[in-house]
Amino acid sequence: MEWIRKPKSCQFKKDKVEIVTEPHTDLWQRTYYHFRNDNAPVLQMKTTEQFFSFVVRTDFDSKVRYDQSGIIMYLDSENWLKAAVEYENDKIQRLGSVVTNNGYSDWASTDVDASIKSMWFRLSRREDDFCVENSLDGINFKQMRICHMFNAPMEISFGIYACSAEESSFLATFTDMEITECVWKAHDGQQPD
Repeated sequence: MEWIRKPKSCQFKKDKVEIVTEPHTDLWQRTYYHFRNDNAPVLQMKTTEQFFSFVVRTDFDSKVRYDQSGIIMYLDSENWLKAAVEYENDKIQRLGSVVTNNGYSDWASTDVDASIKSMWFRLSRREDDFCVENSLDGINFKQMRICHMFNAPMEISFGIYACSAEESSFLATFTDMEITECVWKAHDGQQPD
């Protein structure tokens, strides 16, 4: 795995990665807010495999709005996909995903309880299409999003990230990383046009 913007404080232990986020770090491009943020630390590996799944568990001590940690596929500053639990307040967090294609981000989210401090994520690839799922127990996964990445090359980079968009810092711990055969099955309904 290689860093894009290595954080000042991170540790690799036997079976885990710990990241201490830095204030004012984030990933977002243009849409709605009209600003551009591209300074979050990202730890990724590369593959040319066209069909695979990547699973990781993240534990987080987030406590300030927009604190987030999760899974990412970062191609470049204008093309990436991320999914995370993002702190909102002492009652709710946003379990969400952001797809950025050609320099514009979108955000799909649902509210979850602020007491949740651990989440599993799974990213699956089927050529240029991707599926993101989440799980509270690492066994039962729920679909969050299916998307197409317009500029996905044969070789992509994917992994983990954590950041704090406001004046905050927290510890994000990543464990149970695993690459498997693609568990996102081929569609068996309507045939392609």
